[in-house]
Amino acid sequence: MSKFFYNEEQGSYDAIVVGTGISGGWAAKELCEKGLKTLVLERGRMVTHIKDYPTANMDPWDFKYKGELPREEVAKQLKQARTGYTVKEPHNFWFVNDLEHPYNETKRFDWMRGYHVGGRSIMWGRHSYRWSDIDYEANKRDGIAVDWPVRYKDIAPWYDKVESYIGVTGETLGLKQLPDGIFEPMMPLNCVEQHVRDKVAENFDGRVITAGRVAHINSDKKFEGRTRCQYRNRCIRGCPFGAYFSSVSSTLPAAERTGNMTLRPDSIVHEVIYDPNTKRATGVKVIDRVTKETHEFKARVIFLCASSMASTSILMQSKSDRFPNGMGNDSGELGHNIMDHHLGVGASGKFEGFDDKYYKGRKPNGIYIPRFRNLGGKSDTKDFIRGYGYQGGAGRGDWEASIAEMSFGKDLKDSILKPGGWTMGMGGFGEVLPNHDNKMSLDYDKLDGWGLPTITFDAEFHENEWAMRKDMKEQAVEMLEKAGVKDVQPFDNPGALGLGIHEMGTARMGRDPKTSVLNGYNQVHAVPNVYVTDGAFMTSSNCVNPSLSYMAFTARAADHAAKELKKGNI
Repeated sequence: MSKFFYNEEQGSYDAIVVGTGISGGWAAKELCEKGLKTLVLERGRMVTHIKDYPTANMDPWDFKYKGELPREEVAKQLKQARTGYTVKEPHNFWFVNDLEHPYNETKRFDWMRGYHVGGRSIMWGRHSYRWSDIDYEANKRDGIAVDWPVRYKDIAPWYDKVESYIGVTGETLGLKQLPDGIFEPMMPLNCVEQHVRDKVAENFDGRVITAGRVAHINSDKKFEGRTRCQYRNRCIRGCPFGAYFSSVSSTLPAAERTGNMTLRPDSIVHEVIYDPNTKRATGVKVIDRVTKETHEFKARVIFLCASSMASTSILMQSKSDRFPNGMGNDSGELGHNIMDHHLGVGASGKFEGFDDKYYKGRKPNGIYIPRFRNLGGKSDTKDFIRGYGYQGGAGRGDWEASIAEMSFGKDLKDSILKPGGWTMGMGGFGEVLPNHDNKMSLDYDKLDGWGLPTITFDAEFHENEWAMRKDMKEQAVEMLEKAGVKDVQPFDNPGALGLGIHEMGTARMGRDPKTSVLNGYNQVHAVPNVYVTDGAFMTSSNCVNPSLSYMAFTARAADHAAKELKKGNI
């Protein structure tokens, strides 16, 4: 029996983890492996690895409407459908029904959600990049918002731990703005991508094209229960090989193997219970999604990993005499400083040549161009602060192009058997600055189906983002043209915050309880046995995909929590 253990039969545990996605899975694994009897609560349905991936092995002709959704199904996801992410039969079932799970918009906000065990770790894009001290020091350097209470050296060992466990493909580059990690073999560039890489290196100082660093196994190294990527690029459907990292294929099974995890799906956590005498949280309140029965579970430490907005919503609903405006909200910053990455801007064109070249398989990544702006010297610009990177790739057209030619007979048959021409494109991912005015709030007049307040978003891009986008478009055009790409066309479709699916902020870290919600170990300043380790804790947004950092911070916080419990500090 664990030395930590309370009484599971009476609804008491050593730890409670709320959420089962990227962060929740890591919290569950780390806490269980450290001997804590851990209750893991997920508001959505149960999903079991392999068994619950119904479309993983289906081909286009297996779908009734070739993968398109009937209008009545699209109508259930109208807000999410405007992004283009959800309206495909092979994977739309992972995304929530907007009618059943409403939210409100003072300004447009694209909130992408997956309510099931595994959360968005099943649907994520898997790009995994480390932050550098350029990023951890950025707020202090620019006098923006508050300083991060950590630096790269504090998180580097945890990046090592996470990368070693999940498997991240990539190549060593030696860039100060994008630290190298522990890599699986890089997924190869195709011939056009390699050509553009070479030409960019020839024509631009400090710009590097590499392959996207993605959380896929790309070797024969042993990862328990998982095997190498099959280059099918059906990842969003759920991978039966476990080739890409998800909590259902990796961290949750690891937690289960310890015998210390109790997983309870269909459990909507809406409040953390506070004891004013001990100044600690004692547990959580839960509504059963199916029966709507209410429950309370107790624990000595609580990890909120429900996703940025959901975790903050729980803290906001956790009101008491001590916290009339929500647990941990002494600073007034809870719900503020919403960030994401702005995208949908770049350029694409046609490449003439390499007609005798093709590629094998459908690799699940393309190119990545690390940030090259505002790093010092000639890279600096006066138009905006911070920077951006690009994702993109090259590929060949297919037989559908023949229809436009209205061909018939022998010409049509010949063209169908040949791949189309090469195209190459790149789209930017830019940093969004923390801004107090970008916020969420709770509407108690508009309740959901479980009687809980709905979230209202009031957030938008500001001057720095708009100025950055001009440069993102111009530099994409210039790089492609210098690489010999023809008919280069710029694009700029900004959408709104949320579109990047990298929502962050709302319960930020900081050094001072007067200006932040959490400390440098992800603890609520005033309630140290409550940790928040999803995107809510982010103090700035950088321009790289944030999930690797969520995992690293979560592993670090779980280690800290276990040590603090043993010391009797929480």
